[in-house]
Amino acid sequence: MISRNNIDSKAATAMTLICAIWGLQQVAIKAAEPDISAVLQIAVRSGVAALAVYLLARYKRERFVFDRPTLLAGLGVGLLFALEFFFVSEGLRYTSASHMAVFLYTAPLFSAIGLHFFIRHERLSAVQWAGITLAFAGVVLAISAMGDSSGGEAQLRGDIYGLLAGMSWGGSTIVIRTTRLANCSSKQTLLFQLTGACLLLSLLAMTMENLHFNLSSVAWTSLIFQTVIVSFLSYLIWFSLLRDYQASSLGILTFMTPIFGILAGVVILGEPLQIEFVLGSVLIVFGLIVVSCSYLFYVNRGVAPKI
Repeated sequence: MISRNNIDSKAATAMTLICAIWGLQQVAIKAAEPDISAVLQIAVRSGVAALAVYLLARYKRERFVFDRPTLLAGLGVGLLFALEFFFVSEGLRYTSASHMAVFLYTAPLFSAIGLHFFIRHERLSAVQWAGITLAFAGVVLAISAMGDSSGGEAQLRGDIYGLLAGMSWGGSTIVIRTTRLANCSSKQTLLFQLTGACLLLSLLAMTMENLHFNLSSVAWTSLIFQTVIVSFLSYLIWFSLLRDYQASSLGILTFMTPIFGILAGVVILGEPLQIEFVLGSVLIVFGLIVVSCSYLFYVNRGVAPKI
């Protein structure tokens, strides 16, 4: 198993930028949804970004690996990536962008739990388990905000889709770290994911007859942002970091994304916030911070976390 580096200032700065971009992602999708369906947005952006990644790899004369184990892992992450954004696109039909930002980025919790069982040096300590428990308590509290509100049943459905999207993202991180993809270039891994999302989500859009596309300025702005900034640049940086740094600690830094997402939803879309959701979000973020800080405490002292 290849050893990964601890988080440094370079990784922290890159993750802050990535989190700001990802926090705006849900807002861009929801803002353009009246003009172009969310699932079609993600299918189009994934296809264009996949082509850009392939051309960049050809330009740099990078060689991809296509043996059986790598292809199987690639199919797996392609499916999980498509599922993640299917749940995102469906969830945004029922819930707010700020809610989706919080529930989607529970992904580090699922990846940290999974990697605990697969990679020995990324096992979670008792304190980290406590942080994860606290974060999931926050999820329950945030979801309870919809119990008595108008349209609460629909919003609850959207929030559950957000959690399923987070689980899918966490699952793809586990697959990347525990298969041949761990030794593949970031471009090949991203190409597998983008291609899978483009093909599967296009089929879903056609099956669901969810193909409305109005060529408005909002639609084009959203697509350009999602294709160039989100699906191409930010994902390339993310997977490059994932190859060099500890996945559990790196993933935990994404706790900044829900904060950016909530702020963007409130400021740009004018979304209201319930007190239960705010308190639940605080617990989620605090739980993630507990896991992250506990991990950094151990590695700085040169002690491997133990159960």
